[in-house]
Amino acid sequence: MTSTAPAGAGIRQGNAMSLHADLDVRRGARFRLRTRFDLEPGRTLALLGPNGAGKSTALRALAGLQPLAAGRIRLGDRVLDAPEDRTFVRPEHRSVGVVFQDYLLFGHLSVLDNVAFGLRARGVPRRTAQRRARDWLRRVGLADHDRRRPRSLSGGQAQRVALARALATEPALLLLDEPLAALDAGTRVHIRSELRRHLGDYPGACVLVTHDPLDAMVLADELLVVENGEVVQQGRPADIARHPRTDYVATLVGLNVYRGRAEGTLVDLVGGGTLTTAEPAHGEVFVAFPPTAVSLHAGRPDGSPRNTWPVTVAGVEQHAHTVRVRLAGTPDVLADVTPAAVAELDLTEGNALWAAVKATETHTYPA
Repeated sequence: MTSTAPAGAGIRQGNAMSLHADLDVRRGARFRLRTRFDLEPGRTLALLGPNGAGKSTALRALAGLQPLAAGRIRLGDRVLDAPEDRTFVRPEHRSVGVVFQDYLLFGHLSVLDNVAFGLRARGVPRRTAQRRARDWLRRVGLADHDRRRPRSLSGGQAQRVALARALATEPALLLLDEPLAALDAGTRVHIRSELRRHLGDYPGACVLVTHDPLDAMVLADELLVVENGEVVQQGRPADIARHPRTDYVATLVGLNVYRGRAEGTLVDLVGGGTLTTAEPAHGEVFVAFPPTAVSLHAGRPDGSPRNTWPVTVAGVEQHAHTVRVRLAGTPDVLADVTPAAVAELDLTEGNALWAAVKATETHTYPA
């Protein structure tokens, strides 16, 4: 039976509710998303993953825009979606606020009326809705923009208006879909800081969808990494950054990561090659080290004990103030070097070199 309870049923002003999400969503005949998580009020969970991983599908399911095939969504003590029980609460009847990637502000309405829109849709009298909208515009630093139209706003201002509109209804759950993706790099730093402050004050649960690891690391209390509709890693940002478990996550956090079998300080790597580590271990492990730990040499290096192996330059890319070199070998490896080293070592595609990594620069953890 489909529920049509009024918006905010059972929701008190400022109420904080936990979220339970057991999501099984089908998209067409080939794609399936399966993920499960619990989120306490006042906490932010970031869904992180490549394009097509299923992040936005999860967000649409939580918002009520995509029904579950199986599973259950519960906000506080209210079930929002449970196919087994034939329960489905329509989007407008959920205590959920959404900030979409392109913000979706109404061009024919003023900034004030945009923020007041959700309140008016819920039956709040016009004068009360506008008073609360003005309060939210003040909170996001746009009190003097209330009469302007969205087309006259900068990207950062539009993002803040969209956030104010979502929060004005005091939702128990806030959903953010790539909220900073439309901003230029300079604006993003400032708005990211502001958004972090607003999320710190928000009493409800928040789910953030992003493909930007920096947004996820800065804004979220917990990360859930999704690839091809499956959860590949979940935990605190710092833990995931230290212990990536897939190539995608390793690339996001800027580490070389290998899986292998350890016997003492020697690890036989999946795909070939061996590494000597500083930390003895036994069984299946991951070995990680940053590209900055890799030194490159024209000939085989001598000196202190280290891992050395022949490599071939596969690509060179500028990365901020350093140069990242992709090297083919057993194993393949990424190295960060100075622009001067590019010239000194003639780092052109196809050139043969030696890579070296000190055992003390490696980090080993269970697979």
